[in-house]
Parts: sequence; C-alpha cells; structure tokens
Amino acid sequence: MSGLLAGKRLLVTGVITDASIAFSVAKLAQENGAQVVLTGYGRLSLVERIAKRLPQPAPVIELDVTNAEQLAGLPDKVREYADGLDGVVHSIGFAPQSCLGGGFLDAPWEDVATALHVSTYSYKSLAMAALPLMSPGGSVVGLTFDATKAWPVYDWMGVAKAGLESASRYLALHLGPKGIRSNLVAAGPLRTIAAKSIPGFDQFETAWTERAPLGWSLTDQEPAARACLALLSDWFPATTGEIVHVDGGYHALGA
Repeated sequence: MSGLLAGKRLLVTGVITDASIAFSVAKLAQENGAQVVLTGYGRLSLVERIAKRLPQPAPVIELDVTNAEQLAGLPDKVREYADGLDGVVHSIGFAPQSCLGGGFLDAPWEDVATALHVSTYSYKSLAMAALPLMSPGGSVVGLTFDATKAWPVYDWMGVAKAGLESASRYLALHLGPKGIRSNLVAAGPLRTIAAKSIPGFDQFETAWTERAPLGWSLTDQEPAARACLALLSDWFPATTGEIVHVDGGYHALGA
C-alpha cells in the first residue's frame, strides 16, 4: 500500500452526490491508500449508491449529528469496519430557507438554532464521538466558507461558519494535549447540492470566476479535497487551529 494516506483509517461525512467535496475527499483518500468509512443521514440508500462509485465500495453508517444516541453509538458502528480512526472529515451544514437569501433580519430563533446545531456545534459533537477511536497523530478536518466577511444571501449560514471556525480553534486547544489536530479548509464557491439551496448563490460564482487571481472552477472539487488530504496526512504534524484557503486567492483581495 502506498500513497499520502497509506494505512490511514478515515471517517468521512457529507457524501450526498459525486459532486460533493466529501465524495472527492473519499475518492482521493482511497487512491492514496486510506481505508474509508462514510456516514449518511436520511436517505441512506442514496449514499450507498454513491459509495459504489468510489474506487472501492465504502461502508455507510447512519449518523444524525444532532442525535445524542447515534453519536454515542458511533464508535461501535465504526469498529464493525475499522479498528480505529486516524482522521475525521466534517462536511456537514444546513440552514432552513428562512436563514438564507436575505432573511437575516427575519429568521426566527428556532431556525437559527437548527443552523447552528447542524453546521457549528456538530463539529465538536462529531470530534468527541470519534475521540475514543483516535490516538495521537489524529486529525479532524472541516469545510468552511470564509466567515471573516458578511456575504450577500449567506446570512445565518455565514454566522454558523464563523462559529465553526471558532469551534475549530477551541477544539485545537482542547484536543492538542491528546495529540489530535483540528483544521479547516475554506473552499471557494462550488456547485454542490448545498450551494444550489442558497437563493442568489450565483452572485458568488460571478465574483470568483471574474476576480480570483488563479482563476476558479465552480465544478472542480479536487483542489479543496487535496487540501483536506494534506491536513489528514502526516505532513502537517505541528499545524492545528488553521484555516487553509482553497479559493483561487480570492480571499487575499480587497473589496
């Protein structure tokens, strides 16, 4: 077995279609020597079908990251396929429609709470659920969208991502003594299922394709996936609490 992740055991969440960043992460991880276990929520049969498109079919575990019972049972379910974990990929986010598309001032707390639970708090929840399976050298990697600015139509999801970025730093603080890293990849806009659910998302697309110094492809998930693989590997042993931008350089520009 050879490759950047040779012998690594990974748990990858968020594979919904083969256009998702998570699918690209799982595919490249397998091609680089990793054993991959997927999680799915809701229509598991859909995730199982997508899993068959990977270089090697991957097992799928049901996991609702807002369900305490399922989180508590995660280690036993993973052990059915792997004797431990070296890395966890958090590619989970959701906000009710009221929280997006210009609804910032009107979204009710109940909907905002849902967005924060699924998109922010779940990062800590997932890491803690997987912790019994991990050992020093392990890595938790999440996906974000640059939350240092207020983006049109992103609204409460932007707030949730800001919380995710802070949560990753605190996770780095508290898991560092256990030898476990926490880092995020801030990808530019991609035409994923999540993006299509945001009204007016084409505003992002136009800005990136016109202004990113390196250019930007709206349909190529591989650059973001490669960054995830690097952070999951042993090549960043002293890097934690970091956000790696994979956005063609757009984040470095002025307004």
